[in-house]
Amino acid sequence: MKRIFFVACVAMAAVACGGNESSSTTQTTVTPDEEKTAAPADELSSNPDYKNGLALVAKSDCLTCHKVSETSTGPSYKDVAAKYPNADDATVTMLAEKIIKGGSGNWGQIPMTPHPTVSIDDAKQMVKYVLLLNK
Repeated sequence: MKRIFFVACVAMAAVACGGNESSSTTQTTVTPDEEKTAAPADELSSNPDYKNGLALVAKSDCLTCHKVSETSTGPSYKDVAAKYPNADDATVTMLAEKIIKGGSGNWGQIPMTPHPTVSIDDAKQMVKYVLLLNK
C-alpha cells in the first residue's frame, strides 16, 4: 500500500510539474515582507549555488511539502535557512543526508520523506540553495 501511495504521489508530482515545455519563464510572486528580507535579486541570480539548487528543487517533489516563505507540511526554506545561518560543510552534509534518508523530530512530528534516488551532490546543491535564502 505504501508503494502504491508513493508511486501515485510521484506520478501526481510529475504531472503537476509537466506541461507547457515551450515556456522558458518562471513566475514568482514576492510579498513586501519577502522583499525586505531577500537578498538582492542580482546577487542571488548570479550565484551558481542558487541557480543550480533552484533547478534541482524545481524538478523534484520538494515543493509538495515545502514553500519558500510559508510553513506547509514541512518548514519553509527561509525557516530552515534561519535555523542554520552560518552553515559549514558538515551542516550542509547533514542536511543533505536528511533529504536522502528522511527523518523526523527536527521540525515537529511530521516525518520528512526519504529521497534515496537523490545523489549526495544534488542534495548538497539543494541545501546550498535553501541556505542562500537567509541572506
